[in-house]
Amino acid sequence: MKEDVVKLRMFVDGQATTGGSMNQILLDSGAVLVAKTQTAPKYRFYSVRDEFPGLYYVGDGGFAVPGELYEMTYELLRDVQLPDEPSELELCLIEMADGSASLCMRMRDEALSLPGVKDISDQGGWHAYLEKAGLPLT
Repeated sequence: MKEDVVKLRMFVDGQATTGGSMNQILLDSGAVLVAKTQTAPKYRFYSVRDEFPGLYYVGDGGFAVPGELYEMTYELLRDVQLPDEPSELELCLIEMADGSASLCMRMRDEALSLPGVKDISDQGGWHAYLEKAGLPLT
């Protein structure tokens, strides 16, 4: 990425993380892994039909959700990341474990009650949930 290009931070917690089906697309598009990290313990984490995860802010009673923080351009977010996101998710700002903020995809309110949505907050993240459930990562 050019030094004069404005960059943003994007937290990913599903298929865009290392080993997931969308990760290489991010890397090939110029995203840079900044850290393996987690959110502040203010979120619930859901599996949507065992196809992708969704983060949801709850404040009290939440969990720290593991994932990865990437640096990318707004163009990469607009042209690569967002077009492939499921309609059950929307772009938002979240709080990270260190108190900083990051962009992230979150569950839309109305998606929480859809069939096939289950709370996996206590499973240790998307990769751990898929492994425990015997499901493939890709």
